Amino acid sequence: MNRARRIASQATQPTSSKQAILIYLRKAGQATAQTLAEHLGISPQAIRRHLKDLEAERLIRHVAQPSGLGRPQHFYQLSPQGEAQFPARYDEFALGLLNTLAETLGSEQMGSLLQQQWQRKAQEYQAQMGCGSLAKRLERLVQLRQAEGYMAEYYPYPNHLAAPRPAEGSEQYVEQYVLVEHHCAIAQIAQRFPSVCGHELEMFAAALPDCRVERLTWQVNGEHQCGYWIARMGSPPRPSHE
Repeated sequence: MNRARRIASQATQPTSSKQAILIYLRKAGQATAQTLAEHLGISPQAIRRHLKDLEAERLIRHVAQPSGLGRPQHFYQLSPQGEAQFPARYDEFALGLLNTLAETLGSEQMGSLLQQQWQRKAQEYQAQMGCGSLAKRLERLVQLRQAEGYMAEYYPYPNHLAAPRPAEGSEQYVEQYVLVEHHCAIAQIAQRFPSVCGHELEMFAAALPDCRVERLTWQVNGEHQCGYWIARMGSPPRPSHE
């Protein structure tokens, strides 16, 4: 298991097959019984028994999707009760406080307040990540985000996908990664105040000042996870004079 996957597993290590199913569905969004069986190394019969139990407990649900000329395939996904199984460190006090601030302050002051918050958080992250390679810093960042209740992980940016091009004449990318957060620790707050998450991109960019950060996916837009492309810039190779 590589370092990025090992970090992710520390916060989401399943204690049972049913929990492993819930964790997989939380990350993947949906899956068939066959996919779950192959991924978890459990027989299809056992997987179907677990899925039946989880549906009876109202933790998952399935949707039927056409599959050629055969029977429709059942894709399983978490129900709202299933989503609630994953811890989120927000509370009614924080949400109530933001509601009060929104009613008391104007939009400009509210925006300034949120900006100060993400700038302070970026400074904290940068100090705790320290120096070193981008991989080392992301490893630490993932640990910090997991401690805050996010189901975070990172992995190298797939080679077969096109990355944003650097400006002509600028430094080249020497390290590229994807940072993914499958579970939002402030989901309830983000639904009421999307701007809270809107500053997350700027926060990561400020915490990694030698990197370029772009948002790939965003739960606020209805996508299943929040994802960021993070690349460290380096000097391009010098031309040969031979």
